[in-house]
Amino acid sequence: MRRLLILWVLLAGLPLQAQPTLDECRELARRHYPAIRQYDLIRRTEAYNLSNAARNRLPQLSFSAQATWQTDVPTLPDALTEMLDRQNVSMPGLHKDQYKVMLEVNQVIWDGGRIAAGRGLSEAESAADQRAADVDLYALEARIDDLYFGILLFDERIARMQLTIDLLQSNLDKLRAYVRNGVAMASDADAVEAELLAAGQQLGEYEARRDSYRRMLALFVGRDLEARPLVRPAVADAFSDVAERSTAAWTDDVAGRPEMAWFDARTDLVAARERQLKVATRPRFGLFAQGYYGYPGLDYFRSMISPDWSWNALVGVRMSWSFGGYYTRKNSLGKLHVERDRIEMQRDLFRFNTRLQAVEENGEVVRLRRALADDDRIVALRRSVREAAESKLRNGVIDTDELLRRITEENLAAMARSARELELLKTIYELKHTLNR
Repeated sequence: MRRLLILWVLLAGLPLQAQPTLDECRELARRHYPAIRQYDLIRRTEAYNLSNAARNRLPQLSFSAQATWQTDVPTLPDALTEMLDRQNVSMPGLHKDQYKVMLEVNQVIWDGGRIAAGRGLSEAESAADQRAADVDLYALEARIDDLYFGILLFDERIARMQLTIDLLQSNLDKLRAYVRNGVAMASDADAVEAELLAAGQQLGEYEARRDSYRRMLALFVGRDLEARPLVRPAVADAFSDVAERSTAAWTDDVAGRPEMAWFDARTDLVAARERQLKVATRPRFGLFAQGYYGYPGLDYFRSMISPDWSWNALVGVRMSWSFGGYYTRKNSLGKLHVERDRIEMQRDLFRFNTRLQAVEENGEVVRLRRALADDDRIVALRRSVREAAESKLRNGVIDTDELLRRITEENLAAMARSARELELLKTIYELKHTLNR
């Protein structure tokens, strides 16, 4: 059905959708992968945190209300009370139950750098989260490469197996003709037919596994893949000297990996936490204004005479300095220094492991290139031997076992050659991925 649809499109003059290349699959997978949405979440979180930090500079309003009863209140000296009594002046004093409804406004003048440190911490946390997301998406490329090259490998095997089936069918037709003419035995044709059926089963298995890989790749890239073969990527000329590089040449090649940027972001995050810890022990200065309605008011003498509520207000400058942070400041800074050392250790370990992986992959490229140089000769020799066996068949010298063995040997040699070629290409791309090239 799919073939008919493709044929109809060609006849209608409509262009078929091009198969995505490896680089396009990587890009499509990055855009379609659910983890890509975390970039927007990180940016939104950072915007909220920065907005909250900026609003700390705005005047801070607070409203409170209280009702108290106390065991004692300020009173006048007895001598003054007696004198007022002689003047017939009543001053009952303050009541022990008191009430207050208050509104207070505070404006920061200097907070010791806490707001700036909070902004720096929010930005550093956002940068570290984004770099961690970069690492996750970069690892996604290796999964796409595995699926892409897996499909290419099965395409090669299917094509080679189809050639083998055609070859077996051709020889089977010849043997059946010999059987009808009494030159060959029916068992000879049966042996070739059995091998043909086994090859068909193997072809079906290859096609099923390739289709499974196609479906998985389609899920990653978010689009259906046509039944046509994928585009085989080419090795960049600038990277053709990879086999000649020495071990020392890998020293600085890991600088472009997203993990290195992630280590830098984590180091910056530790520095931001260190700055926030240092400013936490500084004093704060600010303006304040209080206005309240209640009893007693600021005029205590008036409140001693009358229990009526009154309006009151006061403004001033306030300094606050908490010394509790000094108790744990040294230990907290020590923990941050340990965290920084741990990050540097992880950075060195990653650099070492990556260089080791690059050297290993480089050695694999050298091995595969040397082996591939002999594969063409091996395939040519296997083909020559198989053609000699077919020549014997045409000349009436029938040896079915030898013919099947020669066909199988040529098939295996051709498959090994194509697999090695794709393995070389995949290894080179793995090395490029390791070095972020």
